Amino acid sequence: MAIADDLKKTLTDPTPLYFAAGTADLAVQQAKKVPELIEQLRAEAPARIEAVKNTDPKAVQDAVTAKVAEVLGAIDPKKIGETAQDLALRGVGVAAEYAVRAKETYDKVAEHGEQAVRAWRGEVSEEIVDIAVVVEPRPERKAEAEEAAEPAAEAAADEQPAARKPATRKSTAKKAVVTADDAS
Repeated sequence: MAIADDLKKTLTDPTPLYFAAGTADLAVQQAKKVPELIEQLRAEAPARIEAVKNTDPKAVQDAVTAKVAEVLGAIDPKKIGETAQDLALRGVGVAAEYAVRAKETYDKVAEHGEQAVRAWRGEVSEEIVDIAVVVEPRPERKAEAEEAAEPAAEAAADEQPAARKPATRKSTAKKAVVTADDAS
């Protein structure tokens, strides 16, 4: 039954749908920023193109060659095994950290999606009204509730009915069996 319960929980959990809605809403928000970025790139592009044109290819090649020589010179063949083991352990730690971050991000996006769905449905304003009613009840309702509570309390104090036991029902199946034996 545990598998069936897990399957039922998985199929009825709305979190993945809220995640999809949140992702879509965030994508729309980011897409609205694209025209600004395009304008910024159009403004910066000529200066960047000129900078690349004016760069000496020989200087770039010398800088890259020097960097590669520096990295290759720093490699010690004896320490490669230790470094590989250290990197593997770090990788496991980083993977675990990223898994936790992924879960947190998933939950945040799902929550954003739930709020986006509520906003699309118009439920956010209703929720705010409900909170306002709870925080500040209307004075009329409060007075009515107190008046209604007083007579009910008095009536309950005046009338205290005796506790009744529920009537027990006898089974008719046994009677039918007995009557069938008597007929034989």
